[in-house]
Amino acid sequence: MIKRVSWFVSGAVAGIAGAGYAKRKVKETAAHLAPVNVARSAVTKVKSRGHDVIEAVRDGREAMHAKEQELRARLHGEVISLADQVSDNDQVLVDGRPVEAGQVIVLRQMHDNTQVGPRRSSRRHRRGA
Repeated sequence: MIKRVSWFVSGAVAGIAGAGYAKRKVKETAAHLAPVNVARSAVTKVKSRGHDVIEAVRDGREAMHAKEQELRARLHGEVISLADQVSDNDQVLVDGRPVEAGQVIVLRQMHDNTQVGPRRSSRRHRRGA
């Protein structure tokens, strides 16, 4: 009979300890998944990858400026179709490979002093110069 009581008590203790452990783990996980902590974790990850984000923004701006230049050139008629300049029996080579004339865009670089957008000022201002 003492064996049964000792097994019962040890089982009850193990059950109570297991339930307490499970309850503590559930609370920790719930606290970890709280919106504030998830946001904090996301900000930490972004800060650690800040260099990558800066590079991506820089690349995006460069691509935007290149596309803007192309669109302005098309608007001002500075883009000439190579297909208009080449006769039917001529062959167009790009990097030594034959291509169709309609697949090539040639941009002429024009240097003029008129500026389309607003002028950017220097961040450093000289006083008394």
